[in-house]
Amino acid sequence: MPLLILAVLTLLIIGLVLGQPYYRRWQRQRIAARPFPEAWRKILKQRMPYFRALPADLQLQLKKHMQIFIAEKAFIGCDGLTVTDEMRVTIAAQACLLLLNRPNHYYPALRSILIYPSAFIVDTAQTDAAGLVRQEQRVLSGESWGQGKVILSWQDTLSGAADPHDGHNVVIHEFAHQLDQEQGPTQGAPVLSRSSDYQQWSSVMQQAYDDLQQRLALGLPVLLDPYGATNPAEFFAVLTEVFFEKPAELNTEHPALYQLLSRFYRLNPLSWQ
Repeated sequence: MPLLILAVLTLLIIGLVLGQPYYRRWQRQRIAARPFPEAWRKILKQRMPYFRALPADLQLQLKKHMQIFIAEKAFIGCDGLTVTDEMRVTIAAQACLLLLNRPNHYYPALRSILIYPSAFIVDTAQTDAAGLVRQEQRVLSGESWGQGKVILSWQDTLSGAADPHDGHNVVIHEFAHQLDQEQGPTQGAPVLSRSSDYQQWSSVMQQAYDDLQQRLALGLPVLLDPYGATNPAEFFAVLTEVFFEKPAELNTEHPALYQLLSRFYRLNPLSWQ
């Protein structure tokens, strides 16, 4: 009898594990089939001028992605901030831009978004050349953690959404890091469709990264935010901001980079202008 009970329990566990992806897919289909709330539609019009530039099919796709994203992720207010639908919708709309044409991909490792009223202070440990560790405080507008969290400043989230053409968007930046973190620590190389794509990705990105550092060292003007020269991970995140917000300039100055990002994101923002 104990063996029979053990066998039944084992089969139930296997069934739950194997059935989870199908249940998740069914659940998401149900959420996406619901009408998009009218109150959310008003928030999109008010807070996301970028939304109006999207083709109709991508607008519809974005709204469905947003519904699933908001249903699955926890939004947590910090420093006394009360989370509202305006915050959820504004953040989700920008985060889900990176998910267009990516079915059933909703930042699988991400569980929660922490929202501060404005820029926040974090304590970090820095090791100097002599190997001594010292504590530093940094003021940030956003941060992406590998432990399933994104932290955002609401003030910076609003300003990033308000101007969709300045090349600066903290939500896009931090969620690009989330894509980069799916295989572990950020290194500027997110998961690509084919293993054969990594060689070209590495070659094009490294050349552009080196070029950015050289131009900055010489005091020459650059399209990308100088913060992108910090390391390859920040370069990818900064590049993603520019890809979505300044596609024409990126394509003119760095056509190989634009094509690389266009294939990765499966989008052509040039056609939205």
